[in-house]
Amino acid sequence: MSAVKLVIFDWDGTVMDSVGKIVNCVQGAAARLQVSVPTYDEAKQIIGLSLDPAFARLFPLADAKTRLALCEAYKEIYLHHDQTATPLFAGARELFTDLQQQGYLLAVATGKMRRGLNRIFDETQTGHFFHTSRCADEAQSKPHPQMLEQILTELKLKPEQALMVGDTVHDLAMAHAIQMPRIGITHGVHKAVDFVPFAPKAVIDSLPELTAHC
Repeated sequence: MSAVKLVIFDWDGTVMDSVGKIVNCVQGAAARLQVSVPTYDEAKQIIGLSLDPAFARLFPLADAKTRLALCEAYKEIYLHHDQTATPLFAGARELFTDLQQQGYLLAVATGKMRRGLNRIFDETQTGHFFHTSRCADEAQSKPHPQMLEQILTELKLKPEQALMVGDTVHDLAMAHAIQMPRIGITHGVHKAVDFVPFAPKAVIDSLPELTAHC
């Protein structure tokens, strides 16, 4: 890992404990549109994807108009109705500070829209830690690696000089596609066994454990 200069984080389920809120909002949007409401486990599987591809997976019989309505309902519920807390996972700020002090560049690759990530950066006062970020409305949805490719191009780095950290198979799959080193974290959506096909360098259970691999 000595060649790594950049650590890229997924956000939801990796940095922020927001799985419960996202699932509630997905289920709420489905109920509002009177389509089949997914179970908790079904809904959480799409976390990390951009909204339209996520809803296409969850609601394969829904047409484009219905998916758009689901997206709008989801956003409205997320912003104005659901009050589920979304704290940063324990040790997040300390980890970012430590990595910066060691000289690493930091970035975010997220399924959030740019407006949403900027809002969260402001609310959590964490934006200053990151040298760049890519969002769902700026690149193809995970697991396509375009987010990572754009970040590497901007920072003039090669895949082997970066490390992707994420809680879903979508995160690890996009890093695997371009042979970027990757680490799975289990406090979000997926478990260690789910990461195996994507050959992670390590699987950790909490953010502070990442320091042993950087």
